[in-house]
Amino acid sequence: MSDNCSFVSPKWVKQMSDGSEVMKSIKRVQGVNYPVLIPNLKGYETAKGCNIEEIAIFPAGSEGFSQKNLNCSVEEGLKRFKLVADQAVKDGIRVRGYVSCILGCPYDGPISPKAIAKITEELFAMGCYEVSLGDTIGVGTAGSVRKLMREVLSVTTPDNIALHFHDTYGQGLSNLLAGLEFGIRTVDSSISGLGGCPYARGASGNLATEDLVYFLYGLGVNTNVDLVKLIEAGRYISNFLAKPTESRVNRAIGDKIKNCEDIVKMAACTL
Repeated sequence: MSDNCSFVSPKWVKQMSDGSEVMKSIKRVQGVNYPVLIPNLKGYETAKGCNIEEIAIFPAGSEGFSQKNLNCSVEEGLKRFKLVADQAVKDGIRVRGYVSCILGCPYDGPISPKAIAKITEELFAMGCYEVSLGDTIGVGTAGSVRKLMREVLSVTTPDNIALHFHDTYGQGLSNLLAGLEFGIRTVDSSISGLGGCPYARGASGNLATEDLVYFLYGLGVNTNVDLVKLIEAGRYISNFLAKPTESRVNRAIGDKIKNCEDIVKMAACTL
């Protein structure tokens, strides 16, 4: 499991201006990773003062999104991230890579799978132990995910790849299933579908963790996650933020079922 915050410039993303405060205040739990998003060496040096163990670097898969999100070209962004990764590896800090807009960009439209495979390969060359592929605006379908997987898995293996879907068009779970068919076993999600991006207007939050866990139990995958407690956590944060949950499973089950095993049986259609 993992959680993260960001050390990007508060000038550009005010919502992420309290990264240092968050990292210094949280109570860390054994078995949970706490990676932090790092845009450049300045952000890295700030993050180092917070006892970090893992960082995430995040180039864009398109020129348009790279200019909006990083204020530079894809090539320049990769150069900046290499400087960060080199220093992190030297310091003994784990590096995870993210690629945004893997299937479509709000500014450039559809994205070439070959371009994403090339960026992924460069991230591994920098020392990333894993690369998460993100459909930032949620336009992907199972068909486009399969095409992408064929290209990406020509430069790496499934155990090195994670999938990060947004559910804007309601395709998150079907896209995930397409990825699982290729042997991918690591998935990013967020409680109650929280998230989004200020530079991808109209995009929804991430695939909801409640929906993901219910889906996996239906496939016979034991996640060892108590879905009742997960639903309770989703309701808590949604109420705290005064916004409805984006999880369909959370809305459907609510507080009607109190035993996780009963939900698992329902998901798997077993007696």
